[in-house]
Amino acid sequence: MGGNVGQLGTHTCKSLAEDDPSDPVEPPRRPTGNLIMHSMAMLGREFCYAVEAAYVTPVLLSVGLPRSLYSTVWLLSPILGFLLQPVVGLASDHCRARWGRRRPYILTLGILMLSGMALYLNGDAVVSALIADPRRKRIWAITITMIGVVTFDFAADFIDGPIKAYLFDVCSHEDKERGLHYHALFTGLGGALGYLLGAIDWAHLEIGRVLGTEFQVMFFFSALVLTLCFSIHLCSIPEAPLRDVTKDISPQQAPQDFPLSSDKMYQYGSIEKAKNGSVNPELALQGEKNKNPTRKAMTVKSLLRALVNMPPHYRCLCISHLIGWTAFLSNMLFFTDFMGQIVYHGDPYGAHNSTEFLIYERGVEIGCWGLCINSVFSSLYSYLQKPLVTYIGLKGLYFMGYLLFGLGTGFIGLFPNVYSTLALCTLFGVMSSTLYTVPFNLIAKYHREEQEEKRHQAPGGGRDGGGRGQGLDCAVLTCMVQLAQILVGGGLGFLVNKAGSVIVVITASAVALVGCCFVALFVRYVD
Repeated sequence: MGGNVGQLGTHTCKSLAEDDPSDPVEPPRRPTGNLIMHSMAMLGREFCYAVEAAYVTPVLLSVGLPRSLYSTVWLLSPILGFLLQPVVGLASDHCRARWGRRRPYILTLGILMLSGMALYLNGDAVVSALIADPRRKRIWAITITMIGVVTFDFAADFIDGPIKAYLFDVCSHEDKERGLHYHALFTGLGGALGYLLGAIDWAHLEIGRVLGTEFQVMFFFSALVLTLCFSIHLCSIPEAPLRDVTKDISPQQAPQDFPLSSDKMYQYGSIEKAKNGSVNPELALQGEKNKNPTRKAMTVKSLLRALVNMPPHYRCLCISHLIGWTAFLSNMLFFTDFMGQIVYHGDPYGAHNSTEFLIYERGVEIGCWGLCINSVFSSLYSYLQKPLVTYIGLKGLYFMGYLLFGLGTGFIGLFPNVYSTLALCTLFGVMSSTLYTVPFNLIAKYHREEQEEKRHQAPGGGRDGGGRGQGLDCAVLTCMVQLAQILVGGGLGFLVNKAGSVIVVITASAVALVGCCFVALFVRYVD
């Protein structure tokens, strides 16, 4: 974190994103246009997420996946993400690519998202065209579809951490808050557009007949939106590469205080930050000597030490984030199935031309409209958060998000009705916007508080952050999403088999109400 000096092999790197106490320079204020361009990644990601949420259950059912394997699909991706997310977060803190620290990871994960969608939305059609034997066709269709779902989920969950760290690296504290609100706004907008497309009956439209099935139509739009949004995002705010301090600053240069230039950057941040700022090499070398008498390689042991030494208020924030996402995912992953089976009384296992199956499909379409309402209200609520926070603070926003979601889902589970369920989908949007903004706002405030503390300490004498940087902290917080998926996939798959989708909604309500108590009593808030 603040003031860290990280090691990668035998190289020692310094990062402005971790705000060394000897560095008084803050990134320049960003124009609104740059922050909107940066937020386009969230629109593309959430658009594709919405398509998956609306279609993944029908796709898995259409290829004949047994219900007993649902948990396997939901568990593989989050387990991989939970294990690898902190590793990649820490690695990105020390990445010295010429394109910056975060953007190479964002580009790679974006390509993986596109590949996963191609597999799970088109796998069945490709297998049907290549394999004639029904038994082999079913096995290959299930395998390819599962690989696609796992790949997409892994990349889409993983990418949130680097995107948030990228924002934190190149923005001032005020712009971090603005950027997070734009992220939530475009997250809701992307989800609304994705669910809206999922609610359209493409089979009776010309584009549906040209492309083949509604799955191919959704892949066409998803690939187009994802490519466009990520291209804009990656060009939004330039990153300067992280450079080797000890290589660039020789002892003979140490007594001199000279400005940085754009072609020889000694610290990491935005390009404008490197151009406008200056650093005292003597203090930089002094920090090297004080903090790193022996250079250690970045290892799994050092990563675990950094996680174990995480301050208690970070740990409590992670637990509250885990509770919130467990409640939210419990409801969202099974919502369209809940609408089709519980509200509309359809049968997903009936013959495809049977009345029961057609009723189930109608329920799934209406469920898509409900999720669309959730996303629209998430965007609206993210816009309202800024004036609300001046009256009730981050604590009030956090508590209210959990409370309204808990009450709304409880009412839906106890009284399943089409119109009341659609109306209460607005409360899902409150929870969604809360989860995407408040925890990361708190992370930014924690970092700022630590930076202020270190600026009052003697140069080079700040406490060691144990190898943690903003990339690692964002990654650990995002890891809670994967851990929530593991809990939901492992526990709720069994419950759905035994009691149906309604138990999922009741469980989500109970977990959210428990979360209300936790965020009120244990999470630390910074004024």
